[in-house]
Amino acid sequence: MDITYVSSEVVPFARTGGLSDVAGALPKSLQELGHKVYLFMPLYKKIKQGPFKLSPTKGSLSIPMGNKTSTGLVYSAPLPGTRISTYFIENTTYYDREGLYQDPATGKDYKDNCERFSFFSKAVLETLQVLGIKPDIIHCNDWQSALVPTYLKTLYKDNNSFRGTASLFTIHNLSYQGLFPKEDMPLTGLDWSYFNWKQLEFYGKINLLKAGIVFSDIITTVSRKYAEEIQTAEFGVGLEGVLRERTVDLYGVLNGADYSVWNPEKDKLIPANYSLKNLKGKKACKQHLQRKLKLPQSDAPIIGMIGRVASQKGLDLVMECWDELMKEDIEFVLLGTGEPNIEQALKSAAARYPGKASINIGFDNQLSHEIEAGADMFLMPSKFEPCGLNQLYSLKYGTVPIVRSTGGLADTIDASVGFSFQSYSSKEMLETIKKALKLYRDQSKWLELMKMGMLQDWSWEKSAREYLTLYQKALAKVKGA
Repeated sequence: MDITYVSSEVVPFARTGGLSDVAGALPKSLQELGHKVYLFMPLYKKIKQGPFKLSPTKGSLSIPMGNKTSTGLVYSAPLPGTRISTYFIENTTYYDREGLYQDPATGKDYKDNCERFSFFSKAVLETLQVLGIKPDIIHCNDWQSALVPTYLKTLYKDNNSFRGTASLFTIHNLSYQGLFPKEDMPLTGLDWSYFNWKQLEFYGKINLLKAGIVFSDIITTVSRKYAEEIQTAEFGVGLEGVLRERTVDLYGVLNGADYSVWNPEKDKLIPANYSLKNLKGKKACKQHLQRKLKLPQSDAPIIGMIGRVASQKGLDLVMECWDELMKEDIEFVLLGTGEPNIEQALKSAAARYPGKASINIGFDNQLSHEIEAGADMFLMPSKFEPCGLNQLYSLKYGTVPIVRSTGGLADTIDASVGFSFQSYSSKEMLETIKKALKLYRDQSKWLELMKMGMLQDWSWEKSAREYLTLYQKALAKVKGA
């Protein structure tokens, strides 16, 4: 099968979150299962500045964007460690910026994001034709590439290059929808007739994610539980009705963990390797983390958190019970970046308990590995969590997860490998942490729990096979039509 995989970010080229990890891992697994995969993403400034050897292709782009024409070139480079060609869509006006979607100086979205990613979506389809690639399936991700399946069913529906091509659209987080003023509609190249409540219109605005849901052959999200949740008013973020209309075409496929990157036996970013059979290195990793973050070299359990500093991640619960939590015999470590007010609240809270908490604002890949290896417990009290990856990494590193039972966290963590709580409540979260601390004091039982987690296999192959089945469903649908 010829698979074109489209994502606005891919590890190791550019990353803001879990989408990038998925886009760097799933194509590898699909290739390993014997399929031909092509990757597409924008050529951001940081990629040009990186160590990647980019080669020009014969792709030359000239695309109408409203009342003007935007041009660009196409470069390629292999996805490291694979034979997968990654094609980069170049346009200096759109992509030569410090951030991917936001201006880092202001923390605000770029005002021309609709134009930037409309260009990207058209450029993918134009480049496929220039390079003579005829994909069986085009797999798109989130609002940034949601116009690709939309264009397949509209502007390109009579194009012979895509006769028989099916589309699959993955929602990684329904909260990010690509909402833009209706005045941007001409930039999409679509007729105004598509600006209606059943297709692109959403409370007077353009909604690109909605377009992807409406026009894709198959829709997936990143866990079975989240696929159910987003069809309800509580989690549907206004799109629950649209999703219920497509319920027969909506599937949950759990993300996998890339064990070529996240594996304590081989991880080059941690001070000591260890395994299920020999856990000595785990203690060395803990001591290293304590030294690095200037925490006491004690046997107190370290509770780690890594991720976006946002209310979605349950940090309001942490703040609500902070003083009670700090009374426990623990050390607390957090790494992440996000909402400035929450960042400041965390730093102020930690300052009241020197030697107990380390708040690290920013993105630091090495430190994220060191926390996974050095912490004893990993806290994920999310308000909602489409899939989550850190709980999967934590299991592999013998770092016991404590999670709120929602989305992918509910699908992956049960009492055999960790701790979970149901209500979005700081009281219930604190009670669950105390249960974990009580078990930690019985080291033989704790060791059993760690080992059960390390035995789990959440590798990408199973998920890749599920996607292949859904690709076939999408192709059968197109053939039937």
